[in-house]
Amino acid sequence: MNRYIFIFLVGLMFFGVAAAPLSTAHADEVKNKDRKQTLNIAHRGASGYAPENTIAAFDKAVEMKADMFEVDVQMSKDGELVLIHDTTLDRTTDGSGNVGDFTYEELQKLDAGSWFGEEFAGEKIPTLGEVLDKYRGKIGILIELKSPALYPGIEEKVAEELKARNLDKPENDKIIVQSFNHESVQKVHELLPSMPLGVLLGNTEVTDEQLSEFASYAEYFNPNKAMITKEFVDRLHSFDLQTQPYTVRDQASADYLLKAGVDGIITDFPDYVDPR
Repeated sequence: MNRYIFIFLVGLMFFGVAAAPLSTAHADEVKNKDRKQTLNIAHRGASGYAPENTIAAFDKAVEMKADMFEVDVQMSKDGELVLIHDTTLDRTTDGSGNVGDFTYEELQKLDAGSWFGEEFAGEKIPTLGEVLDKYRGKIGILIELKSPALYPGIEEKVAEELKARNLDKPENDKIIVQSFNHESVQKVHELLPSMPLGVLLGNTEVTDEQLSEFASYAEYFNPNKAMITKEFVDRLHSFDLQTQPYTVRDQASADYLLKAGVDGIITDFPDYVDPR
């Protein structure tokens, strides 16, 4: 064989072998980059692994390196902002009745963990202020106003808690307020003009006129994950709205949403979005 041809073939084999892992590494880097751009939001904390809306669930979200966790805010009979999803106590505590019919002291006597597992016995219903103080600077917090029509003045109360901690002008959207009640979101916008806000919606058709209105006071449109397609994400982005759909409880849904290009994923299982 001609000496030059031999050298050429050896060089070709070398660079071909060397290039393959570089190409694979680049593909993995791109994939990881895409994942990091999609916020990993632990739904009610890492609620697939610990009782929802408890310190245990929020600690688990931090441990799993979620970017944010979501909380549900309601109000006690004596005006304390408490974190619980249902408007009744029956499902997630050993109490019974409407959340708003109990004082904060009465709510603190309830066990909010045993329903999930014996190892969580004694978990309490936390307050918004307690959670802001414990986790600010450690992880982002997505605050949902739950059934605000039941709690007149809850928007002002939330605004006061944020202002008191200089969190009413968050950098990098580390604190976001959202609700299914769009009038309530608009009210928060009036109270805290610099606060990033989100509009929640179920699996319902939405017009361009509605999206334009939402974009006038909110930065996020967070729908049921069933609404999401790549085309719909592009449509939301055309209105300068980011989207963080809910609620992922399986790996296939997480993978689908990542490919659709959503800005964040609200999930009970943070490891489905980012397996760190």
